[in-house]
Amino acid sequence: MSREFDYDAGGGTYTATRRTDPRLAARIWAALGDARSVLNVGAGTGSYEPPDRYVVAVEPSVTMAAQRATPAVRAAADALPFHDGSFDAAMAVLSDHHWPDAIAGLREMARVAKRVVVFQWDAERVEDAWLTRDYLPEFRELRAPPPLAERAAAIGARMEPVPIPWDCEDGFFHAFWRRPEAYLQDEVRRGSSVWTRVGPEAEARAVARLRADLESGAWRERNAALLDLDEADLGYRLLIAG
Repeated sequence: MSREFDYDAGGGTYTATRRTDPRLAARIWAALGDARSVLNVGAGTGSYEPPDRYVVAVEPSVTMAAQRATPAVRAAADALPFHDGSFDAAMAVLSDHHWPDAIAGLREMARVAKRVVVFQWDAERVEDAWLTRDYLPEFRELRAPPPLAERAAAIGARMEPVPIPWDCEDGFFHAFWRRPEAYLQDEVRRGSSVWTRVGPEAEARAVARLRADLESGAWRERNAALLDLDEADLGYRLLIAG
């Protein structure tokens, strides 16, 4: 049975594996353009906040906000407590799929900022990812936001592909696409809400099967084409509006 992820209960170890990858940061910061004031919505522990700009963070989870170096405004994405056009840009990094209403939240971002930049995974690519295709079919049963293309259309955003480097420093769900042994580590799995959402039985089954396939060589045989790639298009996208 799928469940929602409670960041107050389960987000206390995020800083162990979730940190800013400089290559992804460069893409996100370039998309912000010349914005000097930036609102980070669903800001979490503060990854990808540009250090050379004025940043206001919005984070509803006390546990996540406590891991930040700077304070955060406690608010929900679909009811941002700011006037129209208060910021040059608003950003969200891998967070809008957790919002109760992703499109309402994105429209709020567009209301309070002249530019909106969102980094997110396109779940329509689920069958292209070995992790979900071969080990976590339960992923398809999770509550999902509207398709990424629909979210982009709601704010008039264009979508740009963002290839993920094989040695990505940020441990989000698909980051270890060329390092499958990482998923055997509990610390790595605790850095992604998906594992909690699919439940302990599905997680244990996926880990056991992956371990067996790594030991037998089956994983390598199925995914040999990935092993020579320095980066891969896994379906991660930048949505840019304004």
